[in-house]
Amino acid sequence: MFPIRDHNPSEHPAHVRNALIILNLVMFLLTAPWLGGMSGLWDRLALYPAAVSQGFWMWGLVTHMFLHAGIMHIAGNMLFLWVFGDNLEDQMGPVGFLVFYLACGLAAAGGQVLADPQSAVPMVGASGAIAGVMGGYLLLFPRARVDVIAIIIIFFKRFTIPAWVLLLAWFGLQLVSGALLQQEDGVAYIAHAAGFIAGVLLTLPVFLRRGGPAFWGATRGRPPHQAASYAPSRIPEVRR
Repeated sequence: MFPIRDHNPSEHPAHVRNALIILNLVMFLLTAPWLGGMSGLWDRLALYPAAVSQGFWMWGLVTHMFLHAGIMHIAGNMLFLWVFGDNLEDQMGPVGFLVFYLACGLAAAGGQVLADPQSAVPMVGASGAIAGVMGGYLLLFPRARVDVIAIIIIFFKRFTIPAWVLLLAWFGLQLVSGALLQQEDGVAYIAHAAGFIAGVLLTLPVFLRRGGPAFWGATRGRPPHQAASYAPSRIPEVRR
């Protein structure tokens, strides 16, 4: 199940979100072996927990956020950033959102290093920072409506659910997968969970400035402006 859009239009252009997406795409094109092929740059900018825990390769704490390991990796991350990032930037402002995004990525990286400080496996991806965006969105707009697509065995189904259902389900999956799989399948679940928690905590000042629980009371957990409405559309079943 993954989101395709929310019903929460932003009131200002999301320049930082758009710039982050473009930067990630450019870095992917530069470092993909079948495109730019700058594998040395990928190796140099990845995060190595074992090196960081010994005080080396510290730039990897930041640069790993702009590298990805494949098309599905970057496509999934950029989709979540596109859907949820504009509303956080709307509430925090461009500079505040950029600082927030980087801080969540750092928190995610720190969580992964603490969880496995001797790991020599490189960590890349914006997932931790974007998990923070999801955590912040959950705090501010838990009942915003989100259109998602679920792949149910042999067909695709689109439906609308509250944001809290999608975001808490995603967070729960990271916790369970982290406990059961750790990083055996190549996914840094602990980093995702750490980024999500950091996103909630770092959004608290914004939430409190908006009135805290009174903000929820005034908006009922929905966007503080008119929600977007979309014409009904049908996604044809895809059988295989």
